[in-house]
Amino acid sequence: MSIKEPAELEGLRAAGAIVRLMIEAMRREVRPGITTRELDEIGATVMRQNGAKSAPALVYSFPGTSCISLNEEAVHGIPGQRTVADGDLVKLDVTVEKDGFMADAAVTVPVGAVSQERRHLAACAERAFAKAMLVARAGFRVSEIGRVVEHEVERSGFSVIRDLGGHGIGRTIHEEPRVPNYPDPAARQILTEGLVITVEPIIAAGSGRAVLAKDGWTVCTADGQPSAHYEHTLVISKGEPILVTAA
Repeated sequence: MSIKEPAELEGLRAAGAIVRLMIEAMRREVRPGITTRELDEIGATVMRQNGAKSAPALVYSFPGTSCISLNEEAVHGIPGQRTVADGDLVKLDVTVEKDGFMADAAVTVPVGAVSQERRHLAACAERAFAKAMLVARAGFRVSEIGRVVEHEVERSGFSVIRDLGGHGIGRTIHEEPRVPNYPDPAARQILTEGLVITVEPIIAAGSGRAVLAKDGWTVCTADGQPSAHYEHTLVISKGEPILVTAA
């Protein structure tokens, strides 16, 4: 969507604030021994208390409130009986609907004694996002975001998972434009003031090739290497973008 009225920005901010509260609540409880289903219920409780709905469940009939992915699971992990262990990377990916507006964010949470490689991987995803904010501005092409993200990821010794990336959002989860994490020549759209998108580096320690798990939802790294994910929903402006899912 493209923001045209102040009320639309306020609606988007309200949805974004709930996403942030859910992620913060789940993040506080990430520890060895907790299951991904238990983490999901923590987020779901916050969501219900704030009058929001799970956008993945609403739009795609996803079998959970939030997507919770561990280690080699890059995105769309189904909450269940898998137990978080010391050394894991836990990806918390939350999208909600509130009063007709949707917002989306994700973080990677290192658990306990995480290896140096995994810690660097999680930090790289966040750093690539920060670098992308310099070009996620009116007048730049969408492909510039991907160019900056991939450059930062590859210079850090990691790989972009090219099958996954950001997208337009606002009234539903996935809108135009597609926002790749590499300089796709097809991503030629000019970013305009008011456009609402997600920027989300999804990266891996291995080749970056992805496969769909047997559950039909979870996208995993093909070589079993760990992945990391960092995301915010933002509104394009002439200067620094407005991050509606950030504090």
